[in-house]
Amino acid sequence: MSVFLLVTLDTKGAEADFVRQRLLALGVETVLVDTGCLGEPRATPDVPRSKVFAAAGSSLEALQQRKDRGEAVAAASRGAARLAADWHAQGRLAGVLGLGGSAGTAIATAAMRALPLGVPKLMVSTLASGQVRHYVADKDILMFNAVVDLAGINRISRLVLDTAARAMAGMVSLPRASPTQAERPLVAATMFGVTTPCVEHARRLLEANGYEVLVFHATGNGGQAMESLIAEGLIAGVLDITTTELADELVGGVLSAGPERLTAAGRRGVPQVISVGALDMVNFHAPETIPERFAGRRFYRHNPHVTLMRTTVEENAALGAEIGRKAAQARGPTAILLPKRGVSAIDREGQPFDDPAAREALFEAIAANAAPAEVIALDMHINDAAFAEAAANKLLALMAATSRT
Repeated sequence: MSVFLLVTLDTKGAEADFVRQRLLALGVETVLVDTGCLGEPRATPDVPRSKVFAAAGSSLEALQQRKDRGEAVAAASRGAARLAADWHAQGRLAGVLGLGGSAGTAIATAAMRALPLGVPKLMVSTLASGQVRHYVADKDILMFNAVVDLAGINRISRLVLDTAARAMAGMVSLPRASPTQAERPLVAATMFGVTTPCVEHARRLLEANGYEVLVFHATGNGGQAMESLIAEGLIAGVLDITTTELADELVGGVLSAGPERLTAAGRRGVPQVISVGALDMVNFHAPETIPERFAGRRFYRHNPHVTLMRTTVEENAALGAEIGRKAAQARGPTAILLPKRGVSAIDREGQPFDDPAAREALFEAIAANAAPAEVIALDMHINDAAFAEAAANKLLALMAATSRT
């Protein structure tokens, strides 16, 4: 098995050769993949750029003639992702190591995102100290700050690249930790600070019944990661208590998980229990960062860096319709539990986001759109122990029924 070393060799030849030699010295077989396009390669690759673009359904000659850098980067990203996925499927890929600036980072991380969790992924990037969510997405990608521009070998880049090579060698060569317990079926659950009591209580019940529970913080990336694991077939059941990311996607908050949220379980037929946790809120950063179009709305300052905005009756109706439609399309057993006394710690009688009209709009829209999914309204708050027990027991029943069929 080999490490893919992904580099645009028209600009990073010396760096690629340095890292390749270090990996080889460390006993790691390395395949240098040239993802460049418009300039001449400054090192000899094992996989030439023509094969990368062919894997993307393009041709090197056509892209060079058009001289469109953005198009070339997009095609190289597709090709590198296809090659990495193919090599992994063939059992030939030990890990991926990328070197680059903006273009190189986009290309190499596209290949990394095409691989499942557990495959070592290390990106040495000049962008690693900034906002990297769009590069990392829901994968276990290690972003390694290049510190200086990758423009030749000097005393700083030599140190950084040597450390990166040793890190990758360790990841692919050292034995992996053994499981500490027998493998148990996995349940995915979603949680926010304002739904923690519910999810924690439900988690204990599920674990007592022989399941391992993965809790995902519903901050956008958490929801994306959960959807990805479900799509990969790793999850036996889903306790989607906290669907708040849908509100950020609809209204324009900072914690959206994208339009595909709440779809993977339905597509794979995985048993799921859905609820409406924290749909009373849209997330923003400090108050001064909130767009002017939201002036006059109801806000709650969760902490100096997080400001919550109460969703309206109209927004709740739209959210309910979306949840109902997605649940109705599910191929597996699906139930939606509705806590009539409030959907978060700050949405209950006496709390700042208490809004019975908004809750009712949410619940009515779900009920109107969810069939044939089961909708269960409970005269409880979402954080009541009885609600958590009802959700956990319903999921246990759905999973048990599925296992018998």
